[in-house]
Amino acid sequence: MQSLGLLKRSHGGAVLLEPADEISIFVRMTKNAKEKELAATNALKYIPTDFKTVFFDSSSTILALAQRMNLSDKTVMTNNLQTAMQLSRVKNINLLIPGGVIATAGASITGSWTNTLLSEFRFDLMLSSCAALDPQNAYETSIDQREVKRTAFEHSSRRILIADHTKFPRRETYVFQSLSAFDQIIFDTLTEKERDSLRGLPVFCE
Repeated sequence: MQSLGLLKRSHGGAVLLEPADEISIFVRMTKNAKEKELAATNALKYIPTDFKTVFFDSSSTILALAQRMNLSDKTVMTNNLQTAMQLSRVKNINLLIPGGVIATAGASITGSWTNTLLSEFRFDLMLSSCAALDPQNAYETSIDQREVKRTAFEHSSRRILIADHTKFPRRETYVFQSLSAFDQIIFDTLTEKERDSLRGLPVFCE
């Protein structure tokens, strides 16, 4: 666990490490796992199937979703190494990963090379999550992840945000995108008060 950057040994035990810019993908995969699974399952009901190319971001929520989708005969790009490893087992898929700098904690690829390569693509669909969101914006804790998501967003025809209810309403350091810019915003569940605060936005939830 220490070699993965998840724990640091201390006298009498170990301390969980959570870097200021990005929490480890292995920590994020277990945090609110049930809620993320429900959000991913709910998203399957609303995601269009007529796309040919799709970008998956580096979030653990999208990792859970990608494993459930039928991606046969699709071109898929992701900057998440865990998602790429899972999808490499799928038959009849054209799987791409961008070049760039590997962020060890997030097990993802970011940086100027990544953004340059993404700008040369046009995706039919972008599926992304976020670190937090309020009634106006989606947020990220890492500026590098924010930049990758913004680049993919600008080069995608349809953009869908998927998040579990524990991320709302909250804010983080960097604004990823205005909620009004997304074509769909999908949650696992929301209270009536939370739904009211998002009135007028394309929100889907149980």
